[in-house]
Amino acid sequence: MNSVFTRFSTVAVLIFLATLSRILPHPFNFTPIGAIALFGAAQFSRKVYAFMIPMVAMLLSDVLIGSPSLPTYVSFVLISAFGLFFLKKVTFGRVVVASLVASISFFLITNFFVWFQGTMYPQTWTGLVACYTAGLAFYQQTFWGNLFLNTVMGDFFYNAVLFGSYYGIQRLTFKPSSMA
Repeated sequence: MNSVFTRFSTVAVLIFLATLSRILPHPFNFTPIGAIALFGAAQFSRKVYAFMIPMVAMLLSDVLIGSPSLPTYVSFVLISAFGLFFLKKVTFGRVVVASLVASISFFLITNFFVWFQGTMYPQTWTGLVACYTAGLAFYQQTFWGNLFLNTVMGDFFYNAVLFGSYYGIQRLTFKPSSMA
C-alpha cells in the first residue's frame, strides 16, 4: 500500500474519530478542537489538507450537535496556521506549548467575538476587559478549576491521544527490514 495514502488515511481517520468525541457527553469545553487543528497542521504533508480535513470534520460534528459558531471556526483556522509554523518539527515540548497556545487563543478569540458582535458590553477597552472577565466566570467557579482543567487539559488530553496514537500506529507499521 502507498505509504503517502496510508499516512493521509491514518491522520484523517484519527481526526474524524476525535471529532466524533464531541457528540459524546463530556465536561464543559473539554473538546478536541484545538488538538485537531494542531494535529492536522503538523501531520498533513499537503497544507491545504491541514485546514480542509479538520474543518470538514468539525462541520460534520456541528451538524450532529447543532452548534456551528463563526468564532470557533476563526480560532480553529488561526490555531491551524500557528501549528503549521510551530509544529514543523514535532516534539513533546512543542506539542505542550502549542496546546497552551491553542487553549488561550480559543478563549481570547471566542470572547473577543462576544464583545465585538454583542450588545452586552460597551465597544471600549473597558468593555473588552469586562467581557474577558465575564468569560473567565463562564468557565465556572475558578480560573484554575475549570478553565485550566477543562480547556487546557482537554487540549493536552486530545493532543496526547492524537499524536500518541499516530506515533504508536507508525511504530506498529514500521518494517524492520527497511532499517539500514
